Amino acid sequence: GGALGGRGLLALAVASGVAAWATWAVLLMPGFRRVPLRLQVPYQPSSPRQVANALALLRGRAGKTVDLGSGDGRLVLEAYRQGLRPALGYELNPWLLCLANYRAWKAGYHGKVSFLKKDLWKVNLSDCHNVIVFLAPSVKPPLATKLLAELPDEARVVAGRFPFPSWTPSSTLGQGLEQVWAYDMKEVRREAQSSAQGSPV
Repeated sequence: GGALGGRGLLALAVASGVAAWATWAVLLMPGFRRVPLRLQVPYQPSSPRQVANALALLRGRAGKTVDLGSGDGRLVLEAYRQGLRPALGYELNPWLLCLANYRAWKAGYHGKVSFLKKDLWKVNLSDCHNVIVFLAPSVKPPLATKLLAELPDEARVVAGRFPFPSWTPSSTLGQGLEQVWAYDMKEVRREAQSSAQGSPV
């Protein structure tokens, strides 16, 4: 076959655009319909190194472990595999929930881990001791307020890809896109109280 002409290239570009839009509309958009635009987070699967680094910062801990915006479930499955139980994820996208449940079944963890179709902004996190957050920078400030209000002092928050801008991490691991940050809520609260007391009235 000869090279594509101008019309052929235009048709190919249009078809590619339509395919990309259809993928978004069918697979990704359903989970965002009831979420304000500034709080929407596109699906981006965690790399094996990001998963390993996040779970390394939770090693040896106990208590309920949740992944906020759990996507295809890989972080929840690894948390359960490493003994963090109960382990569950909150995710709005029904297609990703199906994929996460399939991965759990394939790993032999069906009925042992949970993936719930719930808005992370509306769930109560007061009984969570380990929280995993692989979300966009735009949601970190309002999420920090929610976590401060709800999590117990013993809780640890592990953030991937982007840190919480106003918190000082207790520890960190990895570099570049693989970097993760751990925050111990007792220390975060102590720092917030010190800042508040030092601020002019």
